[in-house]
Amino acid sequence: MSIRTNILNTLAITLIATAPAWSQSLLKTLDPDHDGTVDLAEAKSAASKLFDKLDRDHDGTLDKRELRGRLNAKDFAAADPDNDGTLDKNEFLALVEKRFNAANPDNDGTIDAKELKTAAGRSLARLLK
Repeated sequence: MSIRTNILNTLAITLIATAPAWSQSLLKTLDPDHDGTVDLAEAKSAASKLFDKLDRDHDGTLDKRELRGRLNAKDFAAADPDNDGTLDKNEFLALVEKRFNAANPDNDGTIDAKELKTAAGRSLARLLK
């Protein structure tokens, strides 16, 4: 039992230690002006580029397969107001904006590394990875 506990403790410590590095890495990717924060325009710019990359069949929409697990079924359905089974770029960007706003509880218009570590920040990051 103690070996199992030691392994679990080691794994937990490793995950906790890598979280700041992960959020810093994502922040650098999304922060082209290197001010240490991501504003909505930067997030949407990254999302637009990602959309184009994920749209492998170039039909102007993303289906669940193209999103590669970035959204669960419930979130996908909520982001698809026309219920056509796909997200167009406007729907995708609206979802990014919704998640950005959720990750910005102080409403200062930017997200920093600390905010990216929150559940809402991780949700945005998962969408933009």
